[in-house]
Amino acid sequence: MSDGSFGLSAWQTRRTFIGTGPLAESVAVDMAIIGAGYCGLVAALHLARAGRSVQVIDGKEIGEGASGLNGGQVIPGLKYDPETLLSRFGTAGPRLVDFAASTADSVFGLIEREGLDVPVVRNGWIQAAHTETALRLARERDRQWRSRGADTQLLSAAEVAAMTGANGYVGGWLDRRAGTIDPLAYVTELARIAAEAGARIATGTQALRLERRNERWIVQTSTGATVTARHVVVATNAYSDGLVPGLARTLVPLHSFQVATAPLLRELGEKILPGQQAVSDSRRILVYYRKSPDGRLILGGRGRMSVPRSAADWKHLERALRRLYPDLADISIERRWFGRVGMTPDHLPHLHAPEAGLIAVAGCQGRGVGLMTALGQAIARHILSGDPDELPFPLSPIRPIPFHAFRQIGVAAAILWYRTLDAFEK
Repeated sequence: MSDGSFGLSAWQTRRTFIGTGPLAESVAVDMAIIGAGYCGLVAALHLARAGRSVQVIDGKEIGEGASGLNGGQVIPGLKYDPETLLSRFGTAGPRLVDFAASTADSVFGLIEREGLDVPVVRNGWIQAAHTETALRLARERDRQWRSRGADTQLLSAAEVAAMTGANGYVGGWLDRRAGTIDPLAYVTELARIAAEAGARIATGTQALRLERRNERWIVQTSTGATVTARHVVVATNAYSDGLVPGLARTLVPLHSFQVATAPLLRELGEKILPGQQAVSDSRRILVYYRKSPDGRLILGGRGRMSVPRSAADWKHLERALRRLYPDLADISIERRWFGRVGMTPDHLPHLHAPEAGLIAVAGCQGRGVGLMTALGQAIARHILSGDPDELPFPLSPIRPIPFHAFRQIGVAAAILWYRTLDAFEK
């Protein structure tokens, strides 16, 4: 995530994907895809391999949005457990539960099949509980997923301490289906194989306007060139603007901040995350962390709602780092970065088809690596077959959040309040 970031990847410089650049001339294709993140590139890959002509456009460069610099955690499931999904979605519930269970497999399977040059560690994800209430919820989550065959385990306080090396947890939950990747390498490799499959990719090209004319969509862009297409996929998520009326106002954009330490000394590296699992905690304003391939500790969490102006805006993460790992009190922070994430009020991704030939997807909910990879595949299958059952979520109308302009003020106040509660909660 890179909006004004203080650094790129925590351990590597940007990989240059050859073949991108602004859209120089107008084109006519079967598919226009707006947004070169995981969802857009995976959809482009599958559609191009099925013989469709595809043009991808993005206002930034590959990896400059959340797909390049997110937390790198590949976590299956959704914010809701299976029984809640079954109750809420009725007959569509089983398909949605199966989809939620498969999202991490979509990422790791694609990397393996395609031989992508992406560092991967698939040793699981720990959801660490900081209260007995959180531990009871973890116990229930473990019951529901294990009853469906998932490789999960409830952890004691001693087991969490041994696996994380961190202070302050009363237990937790391990989901072995999960893991970590280098997110910048992943999105760059997706762009490479999509281009090799025949998809054209233009960066530095913002979509300004969509117009429906003679059963075709015309995308007006910032370069003056147009893309005429039979189908359009809008996969801009937290970077959505006025392109699709009302879409941006269905999301609450939040800033997610991350810091990366200097490489850990050998003794500390053997004690901190020795199994290299990903970790998220159970606090209201959670922190998440993992180790990078070169042995740095990367820790992230929610930041201020406005654009950060100095290293002081990351101090809340440095305090969390010292709370979890007192032995790291004097370690230097070598990289700081932030980016925008899109959250929906119901904490579920939304799929919209406001007009014929137009699909928009929004709302990663903090699990975008697996979720958006799997959704890109599903959207491609849906376009190719015309079968709505290929989509894991029912299509829904665009419903802007009432008083959206004031929603961020309320969210910012809630974050401050929740952070205060977290500080005193036992």
